Amino acid sequence: MKKLTFSLAAASLFLAFPMGAKDRVTHNPDATNTETILHAWSWNFPTIAENMALIAKSGYTMVQTSPVQHCYDPYGSTKKLFDQEGKEGNWYYYYQPTDWKIGNAIVGTKQEMKQMLDSAAKYNVKVIVDVLPNHTAFDIDAVSPEFYKAVGGRDKMYHSTGLSPIRDYNDRYQCTLEGTGGLPDVNTENPDFQKYYMEFVNELLNMGVRGFRYDTAKHIGVHSDPVDKASGVKENDFWDIATGRKAVKGVKLTLPYDSLFVYGEVLQDRNVPEAEYADYFGQTASGYGYHLREALEKKSAKGIDLTNWDHQAAPEFLTTWVESHDTYCNAHESAGLTDEQIRTGWVFLTARQNGVPLFFSRPMNSTRQNYWGDNLLGARGNDEFFHPEVVAVNKFRHDMSGQKEDIQTSENGQILVVNRGKKGAAIVNISDSANFVDVPTGLPNGTYKDNVYGIEFKVKNGRLHGAAAPHRSYILQRK
Repeated sequence: MKKLTFSLAAASLFLAFPMGAKDRVTHNPDATNTETILHAWSWNFPTIAENMALIAKSGYTMVQTSPVQHCYDPYGSTKKLFDQEGKEGNWYYYYQPTDWKIGNAIVGTKQEMKQMLDSAAKYNVKVIVDVLPNHTAFDIDAVSPEFYKAVGGRDKMYHSTGLSPIRDYNDRYQCTLEGTGGLPDVNTENPDFQKYYMEFVNELLNMGVRGFRYDTAKHIGVHSDPVDKASGVKENDFWDIATGRKAVKGVKLTLPYDSLFVYGEVLQDRNVPEAEYADYFGQTASGYGYHLREALEKKSAKGIDLTNWDHQAAPEFLTTWVESHDTYCNAHESAGLTDEQIRTGWVFLTARQNGVPLFFSRPMNSTRQNYWGDNLLGARGNDEFFHPEVVAVNKFRHDMSGQKEDIQTSENGQILVVNRGKKGAAIVNISDSANFVDVPTGLPNGTYKDNVYGIEFKVKNGRLHGAAAPHRSYILQRK
């Protein structure tokens, strides 16, 4: 979500995995991840459907949509991603629910969504939907009367302090029971709301959705968090309901939770009970993403540890990114990085053994001077998601299943190499200068041709040698 001028707060991200399936804190060194996510940010359903063959061909196993529920739409069918003057709607309006029913002016209709899902199934791509039960639109009069009635009225809809804005995000009472940046905080412990929300979720699952990103997840309390006794709440059980551990008023998650891929916002920047959230789902290596961007900005990883995920959760239960829609759109933290820099970061991240990397699709024709590019809601992003280097590493990741990683960095920090057992290696030059590669590798002696450019690299006596052009990546695989 986006921080708005009227104080819409930025949010965090978590990854949900099957409850009870594994210990999400204890690392299994033999575990490898092969999935990749394309975040089709602000693409509408027809656009995603039209590009599904390309998405699959490019090696993505999942595609993430923008929020699909009814949302605040003060200007009708809007066209701009962002309007400085506020005369048209902006992308962040779909993060302001007015009802939990499928379809809005930005992503499209329920019928168009079904067509998109059918296309995804044809190409064996899982669809993840961005969901946000934590809050409604800031204009509570815009919320559907039908929805208010279903949850017991407006008084039952929000926490007792839900209309008060959070002042201290380190205060868990405020964080979970007050409004996130001007957005009223939903009483997610209200059984009538839980039932209404789960009916929405189950409808999505029945249509073919196979995962969710939970927006502002850290703002929905776990059992150790304060309970809103003034609203009659006895326990913070939303996550028990959402993950299928419990039913509510006869409604339960319609598919087994361990068949779904779910992730959402629990960042590492605030006072968050990460271990308790990990009982329900994995979490996001947001801190790692920051350090990776730091290395890309410096054009050197010297003095930056890119081997340590710096997280309590086991790396196989982390979701990762070079940038997210928040880092790109909020303070434009990552928007200053060029497409080439993002690309090299993606290759390094995706070549690694663990984490589930998410590729954020920047707007078409965006530049460092014009973050919004063509500035069109619903349109496809730029061509970077199917750049040959991106496609090559996506497929490399799949091929390296079962292969342990070994990360090597050149003395100047400009060359990063991810070795995957004796089967492959990904080479990244994150600098503006050509560099000679001379690092250890597990590849057997011989000559290897890069999968993208056909450039030759040699291995002799356990060391990898070759020349790497500026801001370029190379994928080597043992045939």
